[in-house]
Amino acid sequence: MKASVLLKSSLLTSLFVISSCATTKYSEDISKNNYSNLQAGKMYVVTMKDGSAKQKMLFRNIDGDNLIGTAGKKDSTEVIIPKSNVAAVKDRSKARVTAGATVIGAAGVAAIVISALRAD
Repeated sequence: MKASVLLKSSLLTSLFVISSCATTKYSEDISKNNYSNLQAGKMYVVTMKDGSAKQKMLFRNIDGDNLIGTAGKKDSTEVIIPKSNVAAVKDRSKARVTAGATVIGAAGVAAIVISALRAD
């Protein structure tokens, strides 16, 4: 009985961990990268290939080989990031929702394990 509950709880936990990926990674070959999934008006965190600091950006559009946006909703400073320097783009809103779902799921799994251990 214990093994069955532990197996189920570990499967649920791994499901939540796998679903917590809210990052789109980009390859070295710029021609293979599809930036069409970026939506104007959304906040993104862009990770650079050169290891410099991550940049937050309110995405506007793509102009040639550059991603164009502003530094934030209230900060209208223009941000231009070359596609060749982008390693990953993370959608901040999806990351928050997924983090919340992971915490709730982990609490549920913990409750199942504790109740199963007490039942024996």
